Amino acid sequence: MGGEYTADWGRTLASALEWWRDAGVETLQEDEARDWLARPAPVQVAQAAVTSPQPEVLPDTLAAFTAWRTGETVPEAGWMTPKIAPSGPVNAEIVVLTDMPESDDQSEILADSAAGKLFSRMLTAAGIARDSVYFLPLAVARPLAGRIPPDQEGRLIEITKHHLKLLQPAKLLILGQTASRVLAETNDGGAANGLVDVNHFGGKTAAVASLHPRFLLERPAAKSEAWKHLLQLTRGTL
Repeated sequence: MGGEYTADWGRTLASALEWWRDAGVETLQEDEARDWLARPAPVQVAQAAVTSPQPEVLPDTLAAFTAWRTGETVPEAGWMTPKIAPSGPVNAEIVVLTDMPESDDQSEILADSAAGKLFSRMLTAAGIARDSVYFLPLAVARPLAGRIPPDQEGRLIEITKHHLKLLQPAKLLILGQTASRVLAETNDGGAANGLVDVNHFGGKTAAVASLHPRFLLERPAAKSEAWKHLLQLTRGTL
């Protein structure tokens, strides 16, 4: 009826191997047979060791600290704006803490700006020589946005507290709400807190949080409140 089919297994296998070779498969990928139905073993993910950056050790003398304060490792170094160093006699009875330089300050904190001139007149009226006061900024540079970045505020507060410990001021006048966060006793209370005594800086310090001169330029009616705070600090009177 017809020719009988004869299987040539050798030729069939050779043809299959040739096909796989042409497809690019020339070598076996595993030496051992694989159980394709077995569950895969869980992948062990190696956890990299997490190391927290060590905080920079702040200089422990006032001279070294003030030199470091305008260097290249301070938080403000990347703000791309001029740094203005703290100024005034290191043994000043009164330390004035502000948040940052003004946009029109040139050489000293609150010196060349309109806010600085207003504050200088207030000091003169209270019988205080401006050059007898130590001016300390929370930030030695002014951010382009005119507001201290929230993620850097905590570090700047730590640095300022260290600065105050080196100064050990007898009296501390804090200008503005941002600077008031340096002390828990004045934080968020602003002008309502009045005069408080603190012992955070190596001795007793009389401190008062007042309104910033730049605010007084916008709200002249508030000058009487700021004047009251200045008299509280300098004379112990309302």
